[in-house]
Amino acid sequence: MLTGYFGGVIATHVRMDNALFSHILFPVYLAVFTWGGLWLKDENVSKLFPFY
Repeated sequence: MLTGYFGGVIATHVRMDNALFSHILFPVYLAVFTWGGLWLKDENVSKLFPFY
């Protein structure tokens, strides 16, 4: 659900024509850190996205 929330935030910032690096990409960074933390913590997620 949090990834969907971040997608809505990104769509809102794009619609409002905000700056790219300070407003639009910030939720992308948060989503990457969230999924990265899940990937490190949960074995099922690390099997879903095998990076090594």
